[in-house]
Amino acid sequence: MIHKLFTSPIHLIKKVGEHVKEEVDKEMYDIEHIQKKLIQLQMMYELEEISEEHYEEQEEELLIRYEVAKKLEMEQWENMTKRK
Repeated sequence: MIHKLFTSPIHLIKKVGEHVKEEVDKEMYDIEHIQKKLIQLQMMYELEEISEEHYEEQEEELLIRYEVAKKLEMEQWENMTKRK
């Protein structure tokens, strides 16, 4: 009983941390989300809401994230096909 009093908060913090990590990973490496951000960025640039320099910086960052996301997707696909 006393053991649970001390370990329960630790387990709860661990669960919350894992959930936060999952959400951050989804935000950072979700291909659909990245594609939407690229479209939004392009529209902002074409409407002259952002400078060319800002556009290029953001585009480069998003394309890097897209590349990583595609690699992760391929790794997941390969792992799924190997299991069968």
